[in-house]
Amino acid sequence: MAFYPDERIGLFIDGANFYAAVRALNIEIDYAKLLEEFRKRGRLVRASYYTALVDDQDFSPLKKMVDWLDYNGFTIITKSAKEYIDPSSGKKRTKGDMDVNIAVDALQAAQWLDHIILFSGDGDFCPLVKAIQSKGVRVSVVSTTLSNPPVASDDLRRVADTFIELGDLAQLLTRPTRADDTASI
Repeated sequence: MAFYPDERIGLFIDGANFYAAVRALNIEIDYAKLLEEFRKRGRLVRASYYTALVDDQDFSPLKKMVDWLDYNGFTIITKSAKEYIDPSSGKKRTKGDMDVNIAVDALQAAQWLDHIILFSGDGDFCPLVKAIQSKGVRVSVVSTTLSNPPVASDDLRRVADTFIELGDLAQLLTRPTRADDTASI
């Protein structure tokens, strides 16, 4: 994976999709280490984390993590999640897709970045990656193919300039699980 010391880097983390990849690999991300690692690889200009939050859950683990990220160098972009009952299963489901938010922000940021790192395996981002590349900006995708089924879309892996296997980064970005730690997933 090629990084250049003077390139301007932006991290765009699709919280729900990245969580699925992390969970599939049974690892815990230390977000302070994540920032530190990408600061070593270039000039980190932006680190954005996108997630939907359920409004009536004031004390959810996700809310604690989002607050920690907000105080520790990440730009947090949230919206209210919608809860509904799935008619086919009768189970309560939550919907809070952040794809459009990520796409708009990444396209706007492409004018002042050299390299965008997208932490998502969602194939819906293929047109976004192509649009960013058409502006002369490199796009790396961080996700996993080591899970069954793979979290990373094959189409997204193919269109990205570089695919970074999350499993290969695990040693650099993880730490042992601690129950009281809010800086990790």
